[in-house]
Amino acid sequence: MKYQSQKVAYWYFLAAMALFGIQVLGGLLAGWVYVSPNFLSEILPFNVIRMIHTNALIVWLLLGFFGAAYFLIPEESEREIWSPKLAYIQLIILLVGTLGAVGSYLVGVHGGREFLEQPLWVKFGILVAALIFLLNISMTVLAGKKTAITNVLLMGLWLLSLLWVFAFINPDNLSLDKMYWWFVVHLWVEATWELVMAAILAFLLLKLTGVDREVVEKWLYVIVATALFSGILGTGHHFYWIGLPGYWQWIGSIFSTFEVIPFFLMMSFAFVMVWKGRKNHPNKAALLWSLGSSTVAFFGAGVWGFLHTLHGVNFYSHGTQITAAHGHLAFYGAYVALNLAMFTYAMPMLRERAPYNQVINMASFWLMTGGMAFMTFVLTFAGTIQTHMQRVLGDYYMTVQDDLVIFYLMRFGAGAAVVIGALLFIYSMLVVRKDEIIAPGPANPVPGE
Repeated sequence: MKYQSQKVAYWYFLAAMALFGIQVLGGLLAGWVYVSPNFLSEILPFNVIRMIHTNALIVWLLLGFFGAAYFLIPEESEREIWSPKLAYIQLIILLVGTLGAVGSYLVGVHGGREFLEQPLWVKFGILVAALIFLLNISMTVLAGKKTAITNVLLMGLWLLSLLWVFAFINPDNLSLDKMYWWFVVHLWVEATWELVMAAILAFLLLKLTGVDREVVEKWLYVIVATALFSGILGTGHHFYWIGLPGYWQWIGSIFSTFEVIPFFLMMSFAFVMVWKGRKNHPNKAALLWSLGSSTVAFFGAGVWGFLHTLHGVNFYSHGTQITAAHGHLAFYGAYVALNLAMFTYAMPMLRERAPYNQVINMASFWLMTGGMAFMTFVLTFAGTIQTHMQRVLGDYYMTVQDDLVIFYLMRFGAGAAVVIGALLFIYSMLVVRKDEIIAPGPANPVPGE
């Protein structure tokens, strides 16, 4: 580790992993409710479990992004973070807001808009934390060396934070409300977050493969251009059936088709960098997560997204388990696996250790990825049957749900594998055996420095 202020990232990563554990356990609980609908219905209703599951996901991913920025920007800018104190204040605000949101959900207080259920004071807290972050990171980058990685990361994080303003706009007109809602939800995960993903992936591959920076930067700019070109107008695939003009069906279908391209480029980029790489980096687990992230993102966000994005297909499939299949694999590949790749790379340096627990770490990768892949296939089959029975034959929703129980049981089993993998990952990050401790120094430099 070259810069002392990078230690800020350690606490962000710890907080993110704690919420990661809560998120997957909440998902497993929600999965069981699909099998046994009355389970905990009076103590912990399904809508509360779902809110905790999805909100914990979003917050821990953001904590991972913020921590990754605090780790990589000092190295890229070749200077310390402008104000580590502000970074810690930001973390405290985010954690207080998270606890406040969960507490309010448990007592039935929430905003009602999916993913944006946070009480108003929590939304303002998140906005303040985002502004602190932007000030801190921008001042660091402006005072230091500028690189393509910092430029793209900063663009993604600025746009991410500015789009949060739409979380406060809640018009009475339902169509307008849903349009603004998608300005946050879609333009986060299918535009600005893609820039963050591309920048972090580029940093990891630069460090892990030793490929020339010029090569990485050329790929990075092409990926960013295609992500913004397709992602912004691709929002139209959410406007098909919410009361907006019919031309969105064509705009959404055409530009959503192009949304596959940036994910294909990121997957190709990762494998080409490894193929061209000259460095035999000792942190094999971080490389596995980096390659796995780009590959699963292509299939989850790209292929499974394309399966039901054309309006003629979406007319029948929207809101079914096909959507759930796409959402789970896309989030896991594009953002969960990417954050875990960053944790795997950075934590040994933050703890001043050589890469450790790599076998357990890689086992967790295969458990989580295998579980998520099986879950995706199961939900895809369930969604196809649901589409036909419910949308074509016209069977009642609950009748169809009863007929899908066998798929929900399999989904629960896949979820259990994901939870075991997640707990193994957290263990691999936090517990270091004595015989794996190698104090860094002239004889044993920390790999990656």
